[in-house]
Amino acid sequence: MNRRTAITHVATLLGGAFSVPTLMAMKQYEDRLPSERSLAEFTLTENQKRIVAEVAEMIIPKTATPGAKDVGVPAFIVMMLQDCYKTPEHKSFVEGLNSLEKKQFLSLNAEQRNALLTQVETDSVEEMKAYQVQQTKMGDNEDREQMAAQAKGLPFWRLIKELTMLGYFTSEQGIKSSFEYVPIPGKLEMIQMKPDQKSFAY
Repeated sequence: MNRRTAITHVATLLGGAFSVPTLMAMKQYEDRLPSERSLAEFTLTENQKRIVAEVAEMIIPKTATPGAKDVGVPAFIVMMLQDCYKTPEHKSFVEGLNSLEKKQFLSLNAEQRNALLTQVETDSVEEMKAYQVQQTKMGDNEDREQMAAQAKGLPFWRLIKELTMLGYFTSEQGIKSSFEYVPIPGKLEMIQMKPDQKSFAY
């Protein structure tokens, strides 16, 4: 199974767990739709890319199974944002990275990084509430497209968590580390799972 096919399956299986911007980005990636934007409109510095990599690795760390870095999640996140998301998400993602840069994220120890990201996650709850209100108002406004271009997109933390999960579970190593992959399944039947047995992915 290649990544494009995997993204289609993940979109179907986990659609309810992803936000609308991410589902639209997945659809664009799946269909290979041409980008409406120049890639130069969204760029990250090398320092920001390192932050993306470290945050992704904290979300899915390396243990007995590969971590986010091992399966190429950081590059996947940047690629998806460049190719498949629109300006509001670009703005909110960069704002989130700028905030971590100001707090010297890369210079913090593991405990301090964990505490900072825990606070970012807590703050994102209120950010998501504001985002939902914003989406509702835009839907009732005649100038919806203009407002959408100016509005802040999906909060940084929600974006990076969704893209980390998406990148990890559509990689070969990621899916095989968490599921028992069966490329040509037999008949569908109920079975009793054994302790520590992986779920199946078809």
